[in-house]
Amino acid sequence: MHEMSLALRIIEVAESEAKKAAATRISSIEVEVGRLAGVMAEALTFCLDAASRGTMAESAKIVFITTAGSGHCLDCKRDISVDEFPAQCPDCHGFGVTINNGTELKIRSISIDDNEGRQDNV
Repeated sequence: MHEMSLALRIIEVAESEAKKAAATRISSIEVEVGRLAGVMAEALTFCLDAASRGTMAESAKIVFITTAGSGHCLDCKRDISVDEFPAQCPDCHGFGVTINNGTELKIRSISIDDNEGRQDNV
């Protein structure tokens, strides 16, 4: 399950950024996941819950933002929406499609609390 290694890295990065900002707690993490990233949201949620135990992010709310996949057909030169691999152009039915977006997995924002009860984003 590669979602566990992804979850561990997300928590590691979130904690590192929170510590730089002198945070005491991470209240939420917003994660952008491309539709073509090959990540199962339910599995990642489960793994993030397990990976965050005993960390600053233990009770953090996890928010997923799903981004659509898009590509460019090399045969008919059109930009297309892509929902799965292998990508087939809906116009010319060719398989010569390059992927432009939808494979990303990144932290968009981290909400933190500090010693004085203030909240901020990093």
